[in-house]
Amino acid sequence: MNVAVAAPRVPGRLLVTLRLGEVPEHLPGLRACTQYGTPIAEHIDGGVIDRLLRHHAGAFRAARLHSARTPRSARAVTGARRFDDVEQLSGVARVLRIELRDPSGAYKLLQALAELPMVERVGADHLCSAPFATPASGGAHESQRAWARELIRLPQALAYEPGDPATVIGLADTGVAVEHEELSTRLRAGFDSVDLDPATVGGLTLVGDYRHRGERPQDEVGHGTGCAGILVARGRDIPPGGAGACGLTPVRVLGAAVGADDRRFGVGALDNIDAGMKRLIDLGVKVINMSFGTPESALGADAPKPHEEIVRYALARGVILVAASGNSGLTEKYYPAAHEGVIAVGAIDSQRRPASFSTRGEHVAICAPGRDILTCGLAGYQTASGTSFASPFVAAICGLLASRSQRRAWPLDSVEAREVLIESARPFASAGIEGCGHGVVDAMAALQALDARIDRAIRDEGDEPVDIPPALAAA
Repeated sequence: MNVAVAAPRVPGRLLVTLRLGEVPEHLPGLRACTQYGTPIAEHIDGGVIDRLLRHHAGAFRAARLHSARTPRSARAVTGARRFDDVEQLSGVARVLRIELRDPSGAYKLLQALAELPMVERVGADHLCSAPFATPASGGAHESQRAWARELIRLPQALAYEPGDPATVIGLADTGVAVEHEELSTRLRAGFDSVDLDPATVGGLTLVGDYRHRGERPQDEVGHGTGCAGILVARGRDIPPGGAGACGLTPVRVLGAAVGADDRRFGVGALDNIDAGMKRLIDLGVKVINMSFGTPESALGADAPKPHEEIVRYALARGVILVAASGNSGLTEKYYPAAHEGVIAVGAIDSQRRPASFSTRGEHVAICAPGRDILTCGLAGYQTASGTSFASPFVAAICGLLASRSQRRAWPLDSVEAREVLIESARPFASAGIEGCGHGVVDAMAALQALDARIDRAIRDEGDEPVDIPPALAAA
């Protein structure tokens, strides 16, 4: 049993995962409550959970964090039974968001709930941030424009595999500048899952739209727009996006906050992020880029790891997960990048040297360009640095890999995509580099390695002996 005790918390909000078979059917989905007026529940089990919540926090309200993938009308059943086996086993069907009237007793409440046999995981909702190094807006020298693409052989890869519009990449971030001339014709319908309260974000100054979930993922930071430019820019005044013809569905899971230096950055609650991720997965995206996270050092010793259920769910649905390794420059785990099955991406400069800010660790799979990257900004263009901008290069390549595998009618999941990227990587500029993965991503070599794998697998299938029943052999 794990209990989360560490900051930065969202005061008065808990995330509780119940064990299989323990979720009462009357609990509504959070999206139905916030967007369609369904009353939020004021009791859970009518028993020990309710008594503990009322004893430590007075009144409370609860809802299931995620909506079921299958509509109610499709199965003529209600409540928790609408969730399928993948949703139940991964845990996303069993996550409750609980709002407390009095959060002062939350620590003892967490301890008490963690002891209950029907509770699998419990933790305080907390804030995640986007690892965003300071961007410099404006233009760039001509020599700066295409170095990143050339370094990882994206032009050659796109000539080999242009991408498939049926392969859709999900971008879970601060949203996008939906009317940007580089992006407006390249985006699929997205949405906004941000639901923040200024009183619960630890003194941060929130700006823009931070209360109203909706269907317009308008960026108010520039972080998500920068990632989107790397993925799918038209190529009008900057190099075209690395994902080629692949589609892009943006979801705004991070709101906008202003720091002490008056610079905006992305911040979002764990439940907002996971809810947005669940909806992306259910929309059928094949790749998700996650340029946000929480360092392990910000978690309590016994805290559950953030995004655990949603990562399990994505992998079970065959989604390829790509995440920024973090910007601390330290050797530490950063979630969701450190989860098994996620492709963790560090940053390099134009000389194939790991960036000083790139977070290191054994879980890091590979590096991609992440320093002085020319991409889209809220107004025009920006030159940005951070593992946030290395990750979408790899997500773009994963989109091409997925397109290639689909073209050859061959399944591809996150584990195999990671293996292909690692085995085809180029070495760093110097030997002896540790904690930065297996080298520098090579888009063209990755596609060729995937083709070789598929060819080998098909050939090996043909070489396997076939048992022929005696009756057929005699005939």
